[in-house]
Amino acid sequence: MKIAIGSDHQGLKLKKGLKEKLEKLNYEVGDFGCFSEESCDYPDYAVEVAEAVAEGNYERGILICKTGIGMSIAANKVPGVLAALVCDEKMARLASEHNNANIICLGSSIDENRIMGIVTSWLDSPFGRERHLRRIEKIKEIEKKYLKQK
Repeated sequence: MKIAIGSDHQGLKLKKGLKEKLEKLNYEVGDFGCFSEESCDYPDYAVEVAEAVAEGNYERGILICKTGIGMSIAANKVPGVLAALVCDEKMARLASEHNNANIICLGSSIDENRIMGIVTSWLDSPFGRERHLRRIEKIKEIEKKYLKQK
């Protein structure tokens, strides 16, 4: 599986460690930045990862900033993206099972020892199509409605 990953300066350390762990598990990881601790703007990286996932170049995406909130807001502006802010294993699993989230957003304060549990909960949980597809389709209709208004 190909995973796009990105962070701002606040999430750089967590991103580096997560990338290494994913690669050891044989995931193909595309790192979209940032690459230094110099202050930068999270929307720049959120959009790059979101576009890569929405265009189908990567199956999933992971974004990290101080809280994960800004990344999720920015990523969800890209049509075709369902980005979810997750803080623990249960939220990660449900983001996949209930919401078919193709991107998860994490806060940089998540303990490095817990990060893989959260990420693998999301990666290993299939979307529960029958029960939740109707709701996902409604989200897509909302997106289409507002895109047409522009």
